[in-house]
Amino acid sequence: MPPQERKRRWRRIVLVLGIALVLLVSAAAAFVVTRQQGDVSNPDVEFRAEPSETPEPEVEPDAPGKQKTDPVDRFIWPQYGYTRDRRRYLPLKNPPRPPFRLIWQYQGHVLLEFPPVIGGKRLYILNDHGTLYSIDKHTGRVRWQRKLGALAAASPAYANGKVYAVLLQRSLSGRNADAGRVVALDGRTGRIEWSRQLASRSESSPLVADGRVYFGSENGTVYAMDADSGDVRWRFHAGGAVKGGLALSDGKLYFGDYGGRAYAIRQSNGASVWRASTSGGRFGLGSGNFYSTPAVAYGRVYMGNTDGRVYSFSAASGRLAWSKSTGGYVYASPAVAQVPGGRPLVYIGSYSGRFYALDARSGAVRWSHGGNGKISGGATVIGDIVYYADLGNKRTIGLGARTGRKVFEYKRGSYNPVVSDGETIYLTGYHALYGLQPLTAQDKQKRRTAAKVRAARRRNDRKVCAQRARAAHRGHKAAIRRSYRRCVVRRPARRRKAARSECLQRAKKLHRGHKGSISRSYHACVRKRGVGHR
Repeated sequence: MPPQERKRRWRRIVLVLGIALVLLVSAAAAFVVTRQQGDVSNPDVEFRAEPSETPEPEVEPDAPGKQKTDPVDRFIWPQYGYTRDRRRYLPLKNPPRPPFRLIWQYQGHVLLEFPPVIGGKRLYILNDHGTLYSIDKHTGRVRWQRKLGALAAASPAYANGKVYAVLLQRSLSGRNADAGRVVALDGRTGRIEWSRQLASRSESSPLVADGRVYFGSENGTVYAMDADSGDVRWRFHAGGAVKGGLALSDGKLYFGDYGGRAYAIRQSNGASVWRASTSGGRFGLGSGNFYSTPAVAYGRVYMGNTDGRVYSFSAASGRLAWSKSTGGYVYASPAVAQVPGGRPLVYIGSYSGRFYALDARSGAVRWSHGGNGKISGGATVIGDIVYYADLGNKRTIGLGARTGRKVFEYKRGSYNPVVSDGETIYLTGYHALYGLQPLTAQDKQKRRTAAKVRAARRRNDRKVCAQRARAAHRGHKAAIRRSYRRCVVRRPARRRKAARSECLQRAKKLHRGHKGSISRSYHACVRKRGVGHR
């Protein structure tokens, strides 16, 4: 065969092989894409109806022989998610409703990723630098603080006068500094009752029930420890990191891992009941991760996943009841509630910026609310209002739980925004904690009066600015407009600046040399006079 003909034949062979390779790759891509799991609905999976009456909130008993105290001062919000099944729902007959007034503010100066728990008159909150604070819930004053480690990302738990906390990192340096720790403290004094080092990090908000503490860790170990001594009662080893909290219902613990699996295990001994896998991450060839703390209700387990879906499993068998796509990562923990006059709904936000109310039985969207930045933290239902934090815009939103209509917005917020004792809303901002109460009739009258005063000032500002602008730029319309606009902005800004300066001078005079007291007094004065930075 001539050399030229041989070359042409080789070119044809290479061309045919290239076309075959392209077709093979296209077929593989089509197979992968078509394998992606869409929304699932299995309506025959058991859904258990529950009583809809409003239960009484949990309170601590009065001490024997002592005078009876207000039930609000004995109220307990014992763990992340409020109830053992982590529904994140506080049912109230007369819930606190907006508009609210700020009664106190605690400045943490460090990221507060998770909300406090409530034990009687105290709030207990763990910041991201591993310091646990006990805060008076009526005044916002710190009662005690304990540095427990170097890094934390979980709510503590409160039970029988003790506070339990887990840590991601024990210290910044030293042997096994990166490993975790679990600590129990006296709730009144902050004295450490016991402490146990862990083999790996933990950010699984602990659950205390029946004399034991339950939580997960990053090496996949789930622990059951004696609440009084810290002795390990049993361990369970999951297939991936367990970062979310564990939910308890009907003698079983429920959780997800970073391998995309959901689990149910026995509370008594840690024996496996069922495990269920998901697919949907990495083009259907793998699973997303469960960071979300599950909620258990109506015979179902509800969890969000980083594959962008919300999942509902049968609590009895682990069978998938439904999954719903949201268009973005779902790190958030769901709230599950049936508010008076409504149906059972699952409330959850997504990194897509949309907040959803999903039918608890079918997963159908009942309403949704957009216009948000990323939503990373869990929602909380207080009465008939569902609250969530918009991380992208660092604000907190309250929506009617039945309708999705916005009824509240606060220009502070980050991850998991709200807990309540039924009278006060305790709102967690990015690095501050706020106590909010509904306006009284007197407060509303003061606000109306203040609004009239502000309106009168604005009218006067416009009048004075117009006169000055005309006098300074006679006949020059463009210059008059520019001068007028600058003036109407600067006059109220100068008043606010002067008022802040006056607040600072008063605080310094009142608390000579005490920087903390000066700061608190100054901020209280600024809030009272409404002259904060804008």
